[in-house]
This record gives sequence, structure tokens and C-alpha cells, in this order.
Amino acid sequence: MAQIELILPKMGESITEATILKWTKKVGDKIDQDETVLEIATDKVDSEVPASCAGVLTKILFEENAVVPVGTCIAYIETDIAAQNVAIEKTPITPTQINIPAISTGKPEPVTEIPFVVEIVSSNKNSGIESGRFYSPLVKTIAKEENISFTELERVAGSGEGGRITKTDLLNYVKNRTVPTNISIPEKISTPVHNNISPAVQSSSISGGVEIIEMDRMRQMIAKHMTDSLQISPHVTSFVEVDVTNIVNWRNKIKAEYQKKYNENITYTPIFIEAVCAALRDFPWVNASVEGTKIIVKKDLNIGMAAAIPNGNLIVPVIKGAHQLNLQGLTQKVNDLSARARANKLKPDDVQGGTFTLTNVGTFGSVMGTPIINQPQVAILATGVIKKKPAVIETEYGDVIAIRQMMFLSLSYDHRIVDGAMGSSFLRRVADLLEKFDISRSI
Repeated sequence: MAQIELILPKMGESITEATILKWTKKVGDKIDQDETVLEIATDKVDSEVPASCAGVLTKILFEENAVVPVGTCIAYIETDIAAQNVAIEKTPITPTQINIPAISTGKPEPVTEIPFVVEIVSSNKNSGIESGRFYSPLVKTIAKEENISFTELERVAGSGEGGRITKTDLLNYVKNRTVPTNISIPEKISTPVHNNISPAVQSSSISGGVEIIEMDRMRQMIAKHMTDSLQISPHVTSFVEVDVTNIVNWRNKIKAEYQKKYNENITYTPIFIEAVCAALRDFPWVNASVEGTKIIVKKDLNIGMAAAIPNGNLIVPVIKGAHQLNLQGLTQKVNDLSARARANKLKPDDVQGGTFTLTNVGTFGSVMGTPIINQPQVAILATGVIKKKPAVIETEYGDVIAIRQMMFLSLSYDHRIVDGAMGSSFLRRVADLLEKFDISRSI
């Protein structure tokens, strides 16, 4: 028998830690390979961690609500697999001495850093009470974003071990939060206070003629991401109208056969992504990012596709290496990511590493849109609704007016590196590829 470490996996380029939400297995339980052992949460999405091998769960190293760095051993599984066949990696963590300044006095107090959870030792001058309560980094981050002062945080009831505040506790508190009538402003705070108003104060209505709804966490993250994008990138949007009659006719012709052959539907999205990948190869700077004065041109084409989820928010799962997939492979990826997005089953890595984004505003009936760039990318393409319209077409017998399937494309791009000529040329290239779609194409 061998004791195998269950490692918290790497879940994306920018994700360094995760909060353990729930252990779905307990010590002594039998586990199949790839069976879910625990549920975790990151700043991106909630996810599940599967067992790396079959066996019996013999030891759990972290309790629920603990914040754990990726790459850390979180449990042990006893298995028949020979130990030498399993790669084991463990990073030792030793306590160190750190200084955390007291809020009211500014004087550093030496405390011992406990792995993954820091004890905040702060002085409340108004009450004269010292607090030795534990706050996880995730809880502290949420408190900071919600402008919750230390004094207010102390009043939040915790359901964790020893009365610790969990992520759920704090989010529930924020949801039901009321505006305090007597606000105590600490001597030192990190957020500037203007006009003698504490940052904890939120607007309210006493007329009864409006409904005030607190943003959920995802909506807050979207709002910040979009605002930051407009501040970072000078946005320019170009438009072009495209005749997609050939694509519509081809899809209508093959969709029943495609469903029978591959047991799934084919939508327009993989066709659009295929055209985008071909155009990006001709205009590599559109598949880039900016770091200071450096232009980082990405060789891989990782295409993000904005997807609506049941709570009304949008999430952008990413098709990695989209340029290496044929149309059937793209269709599988699009359908899989869309289904898991709607079921809230996306993994953190599914929304990481995008280099270009496609959003289909036509799904909601919009003719066109001016999308906001998904940082750190430099461009985003929006596809409008496909509508029948009279159009002039050229024939060998002269120009004629015919009913065609028309659609608008709009490209928003970062004018720091993509100028009007490049942006418009790329957009026109995508349009040409769609208009020249081969209607005799086989599946």
C-alpha cells in the first residue's frame, strides 16, 4: 500500500490560492479515480478537485474555509499503486515572524505567521478591546472591496471553527447589510475620506419608490473589470456588414446530418471562431497584449467566447489552441464550454489565458454592439443578429437586388497598438472569410 498526496492543482496563470468550501469525502471513505473529493473557490470560479487515483482517504490536512496555496498537499489517499509510479511534490512551510501594524496606533506588533491564515492583532481605541480573531486572506479581500471597517468586521458573526468568519458568512452579511446610523471613523484608514463621510456609507432611499439590490460578487467583479478596461485602453470600434447567406444555407442543409453523425448541434459560433483564427494569423498584433512599452504578441490563439449564465451574468470560457482545431473540434469545445457555463461547472483554468474574445450580441436580438475589451487583450469582436435584408449583388449579367442573410460585425480595439488601418483591415478580412464560406463543404 502507498500513501499518495492529493495536491491542490494549478488552476490558471493568475490563481495562486483557493478556499476549501466543502469536503465531499471524509476520512475512511473509498474514492474512485477522478471522483470529486472537495469543492474549492477562487477569485474566478468555484470548482471541484478530483482524486488523482483510486483508494481510501486516510488524512485531511486542511479544514473547510482554509485558504491554501496551489501546489500544496491537502490530503492523503492510501492506494495499491506503487509509490514510485506517482510524482510526489511537497513544499515545506515553516512559521516566520512578521510585523502587522496596529490600526489605531500604527505601532508594529510582532506576531507569528500561521500558514495560510494570518491573525490580525488590532486595537480598538473606542472600546479598549484587543481582538485576536482570525481572518482569512479571502475574507480580508472581500471586506476591503466592500469598504467594511475593522470595527464593523468585528461585529460579523462567524460560523467557522472558533467563530471564524467564512466567505459565506461575509457575503450573507453584505447582502443583508444596513447603513449604520452612528459611524465611528478610525484614526487611520487606507481609503481616503471625503466630506467627512465614511467609505462604509452606502446610498439609500426612503421614498419607497425604488428597489435597492446589492450586486452579487460576480457582477461586482465584472463591473470592476469593465471599468478598468476603459481606463487602461483607448477604445476604438469599427463596423462592417457581412453577407452570411452561404453560411446560413449550409448550416440549414447539414445540421440534421451533423446531429446524427456527432450527436450534437452545430451553431454559428464555431464558424465565426474559425474565421477569426484565420484572420489573426494574417494580423498577429491583434492577438497581443501590452506591458508598459512592450507589445507581447501571442503565438497561440486562445479564443474566449462570452457566455450567459442563469444568474444573468456573463462569463468568458476560453478555447485553448483554437487554431489547431477543425470545425468539428471547435463545435465540440463551444458546446462543452457553453453547457458547463450554464451549469456553473467551469473550472478556473477554463476562463484563463484568453488572447482574443468573441461575443455574440445577436443572441439577444442586437443588430450590433460596441464591446469592451477583455483585458489584457487588445481586441474583441461582436457578432450581431442575422437578418434577411434586400442587398445588391453582382452577377455576370449585372447587378441585381436579392434577399440576403446579413449581419454586422463590430471590432473594438486598443488604439495604443492597433490603429484604424489595422483594425479595419482585420475586420474586413474576417468578413471576407465568412462571405466566401464554401457551401459545398463536407462534414
